[in-house]
Amino acid sequence: MQTDTTFAAPGRFFKGNIHTHSNVSDARLSPAEVCAVYRDGGYDFMALTDHFLEKFGFPIVDTRPFRTAGFTTLLGAEVHAPATSLGEIWHILAVGLPLDFAPTGPSETGAALAARCVAAGAFVGIAHPGWYALSAADANTLTGAHAVEIYNHTTHLRTDRGDGSNLADQLLAEGRRISLIAVDDAHFHCPDWFGGWVMVKATDNEPDMLLAALKAGRFYATQGPMIEGILWGKDTVEVHCSPAASVMVLGHGSRAAQSVAPLQTRVSLPLARLRQSGFARIVIADAQGRRAWSNPHFFG
Repeated sequence: MQTDTTFAAPGRFFKGNIHTHSNVSDARLSPAEVCAVYRDGGYDFMALTDHFLEKFGFPIVDTRPFRTAGFTTLLGAEVHAPATSLGEIWHILAVGLPLDFAPTGPSETGAALAARCVAAGAFVGIAHPGWYALSAADANTLTGAHAVEIYNHTTHLRTDRGDGSNLADQLLAEGRRISLIAVDDAHFHCPDWFGGWVMVKATDNEPDMLLAALKAGRFYATQGPMIEGILWGKDTVEVHCSPAASVMVLGHGSRAAQSVAPLQTRVSLPLARLRQSGFARIVIADAQGRRAWSNPHFFG
C-alpha cells in the first residue's frame, strides 16, 4: 500500500480559510476584526481576499500586522475581469499575491488575469463555480488554476449553490490535474463563517511553506470531518477518518464505491473499476451530513 502524498508529506496539518472578505470591499467587518474571528476561532491561518475591483481601489489588504505567534495570514484577493460565456464577471481566487500587484487592465480577460496571478506567485482557485454556473469550457481557459472550490459556505447558505463537485469532476475526467478546496467566502452579513476550510500539511505555519503546500496539493478540504490517512493499493484504497456515516471513492463519470454504516473509522474500498478512470478521490460524510474531500489521486 502507498500512503497518499498529502499524508506522507513531512510536518503536521494546519487549519485555514483562504477565501474571506472585509469592509475594504463588500463585507461587514474590518480586516482586524476578520482576522480576530479566525484567530479566536482556532484557525492557524487565513487569507483575506477582498474584491480586486476599481470601485474598491483594487485592494490587496496587508494583514501582516494581525499575525501572532500561533496565527498567520496569506495575502490575496478575489480578482475579476469580463466575461464568462454567460456574460458574468469572472471570480478568481488568488492567494499569495504581492502587495504591488498591478490593477486589472481595461481589456484584460479572465484567462489573462489568472495567468498573471500565477506568474506573480499566487495559488489560484476557481471560485464558487456553481454560484454563477461557470461552464467547464470557461474553466478550461484558466489553464494555470490550481484548484476548484468544491464547497463555498456563504454561497451554500445564501443561494443553495455552494457545491463545485460537478465542475471539478468534469475537469478531472478531461485530464485536468486540479485540487479541491473548501472555503467560507464569509462576508459577515449572516453567520457565514466556520463552514468550510482546508487542512494543509506543512512543516511550519509560515506563509511561504503554506503557499507551497497549497500549490503542491498537500491538503484536504472539510466541513468538519477529519481524514486521518489514505493508503492506495493495487486493488483497494484504505481510508482512516473520524467517525463517518459514509466513506466513498469516486472516479470518472458514475464510477464509485462506498461503505455506508454508522461510526466507521477505517474502511477498505475496491478500486477495480476506478483505476480505468485515471483518478480517484475520497469523500467522507458524518452523521450530520458534513463532508471532507481528499484531493484526487492519479493512477499512472
